[in-house]
Amino acid sequence: MITAAIVRQLALSFPETEELSHHGKPDFRVRGKIFATLPVDDGRSVVKLTLGDQADLVNSDPKAFSLNPWSKSGWTNVHLAHVTATQFHEILATSWRLLAPRKLVVAYDKEIR
Repeated sequence: MITAAIVRQLALSFPETEELSHHGKPDFRVRGKIFATLPVDDGRSVVKLTLGDQADLVNSDPKAFSLNPWSKSGWTNVHLAHVTATQFHEILATSWRLLAPRKLVVAYDKEIR
């Protein structure tokens, strides 16, 4: 299972990401925009996705991905016991890319190639 420590490590691996707090719960932001949250002791993370990506994930594996009251805006639950660290990193990357400035995404993509 992915722990809170692993969530932090993966989220903070993206450029200009910082951990702050949203409604008393840890969140991860790129240039002030939240791309993931970590409800404490909840066994899930919540990530921002496009509605298309959200639908694909929820339909493909409802045990790993589910909706919440903010899902109309793309916020998607990721149940950490049902995804691998590699899968979660890819989902975080998708979320981070959605909210990071374009120049930062381009620079990151050049760096990881």
